[in-house]
Amino acid sequence: MYTDVLIVGSGHGGAQAAITLRQAGHAGSVTVVGRDPNPPYERPPLSKEYLAREKPFERILIRPETFWDERNIDFRRGVDVVAVDPEGHKAIGNDGLELEYGKMIWAAGGEARQLSCPGADLSGVHAVRHRADVDAIMSELDAGARRIVVIGGGYVGLEAAAALSKLGCSIVLLEALPRVLARVAGREISEFYQSYHREKGVDLRLNAKVSALLGKSGRVEAVRLESGEEIACEMVIVGIGISPSVAPLVAAGANGTDGVTVDQYCRTSLDDIYAVGDCAAQASKWTHGRLLRIESVQNANEMATTAAQHIMGIARSQSPIPWFWSNQFDLKLQTAGLALDYDDVIVRGDMSENKFSVIYLMNGEMVAIDSVNSIKDFIQVRKAIEASNSGRG
Repeated sequence: MYTDVLIVGSGHGGAQAAITLRQAGHAGSVTVVGRDPNPPYERPPLSKEYLAREKPFERILIRPETFWDERNIDFRRGVDVVAVDPEGHKAIGNDGLELEYGKMIWAAGGEARQLSCPGADLSGVHAVRHRADVDAIMSELDAGARRIVVIGGGYVGLEAAAALSKLGCSIVLLEALPRVLARVAGREISEFYQSYHREKGVDLRLNAKVSALLGKSGRVEAVRLESGEEIACEMVIVGIGISPSVAPLVAAGANGTDGVTVDQYCRTSLDDIYAVGDCAAQASKWTHGRLLRIESVQNANEMATTAAQHIMGIARSQSPIPWFWSNQFDLKLQTAGLALDYDDVIVRGDMSENKFSVIYLMNGEMVAIDSVNSIKDFIQVRKAIEASNSGRG
């Protein structure tokens, strides 16, 4: 089978790439191959509104199913690309399907990291990465599971803890580091969220390292910490990050260590192959020249648009400021910029009123902002950071 553009991955990046190709006038064939059996859907609500049962699946679809047929975009669902032949311009699926392509956009994202301790493969242990993960969690809730241990104090872990607390579950949240959100936010934000979760009834423990999961008849029943303490539970949710899905590209010779390295147009080192989203490492003015993977919907969409337009002969060199969001309980956290090398912070607003912002500075210049329930601050500071960086490459 031959396709003019092969898109590997049906998440945000893959969907946006297909949409952009058609919007830019691409009349040739477009094939999207993805391991997920569902049509493209939004991933952030999985640990928020979908898990909390505030939104049904139909409301988190990126587009109605008819949208893709109307634009003659061919989907091969439930297929994982396991090998790539860049010289022969071929991709091979786990079902044996061989796809010849003119151009390829690799948007395979990543898979949830698994615990490496004993008991990690017990039933009742879940990630929050795909619809099937959350459906399995909800099924166990329906069966009566209420005592839940969440491992990981990043966005996903905190969001899952908040959503499950709202459903009446008893939550113990374990973070191995001295504070939550340590990799993405400053101490002020971490301490605020730690206090807020505890106020809402979450048993949040820091410096809590897991040594094993314990079970009976193949099902998890407790989490053992390195301290020796055992925490009884009926379900475990693991949110400790993702591993980029790039093995076939690396095996084919693509450059990259943590993910696949791409240039400003999202081209990999392999001819006619682009990479976008969570699996692609790119340097920009926002990363201060470092090669970084940025795990966000906004970044996946921006990179996908850039790659698709480049295929269409449009050299789009825009580098918009990265931004993120997280909903937990009645808190809306919005982040713009990357607080990588800041040397000072300004706190605006009142933390006691749950409405404030933390602005990060480097050499006296604003580089990032975290806003909690403060949309006005977020918009103003985001614009100011963009303006101060407008002349940089």
